[in-house]
Amino acid sequence: MASTVTTSKDSAATSRPGYGRLLRTRGAWTFLLPGFAARQPFAMLTLSIVLLVEHTTGSYGAAGAVAAVTGVSMALFAPYTGRLADRHGQRAVLVPGVLVHAAAGLGLTALALNGAPLWALFAAAVPTGASVPQVGPMVRARWGVRLKGSPLMATAAAFESVTDEFTFVVGPLLATALCTTVDPSAGLVTEAALTLVGGLLFAAQKGTQPPVATSGDGHTRVRHASALRVPGVRVLIVTFLGIGSVFGGMQVSLAAFTESIGEPGLNGVLYGVFAAGNMLAGLVCGAIAWKVAPQRRLIVAYAALALAASALWTADSALLLGALGLLVGMCIAPALITGYTLVESLVPAGARTEAFTWLTGAVALGQAAAVTVAGQFEDRLWDGAGFLVPMGGTLLALATLLALRSRLAGAPRGRTVARGMGHREPVAVD
Repeated sequence: MASTVTTSKDSAATSRPGYGRLLRTRGAWTFLLPGFAARQPFAMLTLSIVLLVEHTTGSYGAAGAVAAVTGVSMALFAPYTGRLADRHGQRAVLVPGVLVHAAAGLGLTALALNGAPLWALFAAAVPTGASVPQVGPMVRARWGVRLKGSPLMATAAAFESVTDEFTFVVGPLLATALCTTVDPSAGLVTEAALTLVGGLLFAAQKGTQPPVATSGDGHTRVRHASALRVPGVRVLIVTFLGIGSVFGGMQVSLAAFTESIGEPGLNGVLYGVFAAGNMLAGLVCGAIAWKVAPQRRLIVAYAALALAASALWTADSALLLGALGLLVGMCIAPALITGYTLVESLVPAGARTEAFTWLTGAVALGQAAAVTVAGQFEDRLWDGAGFLVPMGGTLLALATLLALRSRLAGAPRGRTVARGMGHREPVAVD
C-alpha cells in the first residue's frame, strides 16, 4: 500500500494511524524481517561481554570496563557510519562492517578465554564496538523514505521502539542462558554469528534503502551538513545519554544482585521484565493519536523516567526489583519514541541516518559510562549500589532537557527551505 501524506492539521490530529496500516506499507516487510534478525545480536553484546569477562577475571569492575570500551567505541564511530550510509548507501557500509564485527567479537572471545591481560581485552573491544552495525537507524531511515511525512511516521517510531525492546527481551535471556548453561563464551560467539548472517541478509535488500542524491553524471550534488549542527539534536543526545545510563546501570546491577542472592539465572528474567515494560509502553504509545506537542511529551515522559529510576536502589528483593524494573521500562519507551519522532521535524532527510546514529550512539555512550561506574560501585560499595547510576544519569539529563527545551522546536509548519548546492527541489520542513 502506498503511503499517504496528510497535509491538513485537523486530519492529522484526528486520524489514528495504527500498526496494521503501517505494516501494509508497500515494501515494508522486505526490510523489517531481515532488519529484526540483524539487530537482535546488539541486545546480547554488552551482557555477553560482562558475563564472559567477569567469569575469566572474577571482577565486575573489569568486566564493566571492557564493556564500556566497546560502548564508547560504538558511540564514537556510529555517527560516522551513519554519515557514510547517507552519502554512499547503506549496503556499502553494512557489508564490510558486519565482517569486521564478527571477526573482532571472536577475537575478543579468544583473548578472554586465554587469560589475556586487561589491556589486550581493551584493544580488542575497540574494533568490536566500532563495527557494531547500525541497523536500527538504517531501518528508521527506510521508514522515512517509504512514508515521507505521513502521520504514520509517529507510528513507525513507536513500532521501531517496540521492535528494539523486543530484542532486549529476547537478547538478555538468550545471552544469559548461553553463558550460564552452555559456556561463558557462547553468548559472544552467538552474537558474532547472528550479526554476520542477519547483517548480510539486511544488506541484500537494496530496493528499500534510501537513495543517494547524485547529479546527472553520477557525482554527489548535495553538500551534507552534519546533523550535529542542529541544536535540537544536541539536546536529544544529552537526553539519550541519560537513557543509556539506565540500560548500563541495570545490566551490571541486575547481574550483581542476582548473583548476590544465589540466583544468577534470574538476571535475564529480570532484565527481560524491564525490557517488556518498555515494549508494552511502546505499543500503547504507537496506538495513540497524540494531540500534545512532542516537546511537552518528552519532558513529561523524562520526568517520570527520572522519578522511577530514583527508586531502583531501594529494592531489597527480586520481586520488588522486578516491579520497579517494569515501571522504569514503561517510562523509557515514551521518551525514546518522542525523541526519535522529533528528528523528523528537526533534521533534513539527507542527514537523518546520521541523526539516528547520534542518538543510538548516545545511548551506547551513556550505557558504557554507566556500566563502568556501576561495576565499580558493585565492587567497592554494597550490593545494589550500581542502581544509583540510573538515578544520577536521568536526573542530570532531565535538568539539561528542562534548561534547553526551547531548542527542540522545529521549523515552522509549512515553511519551505532550500538545502544543499546545485539544482535541487526545495524541501518542505514539517
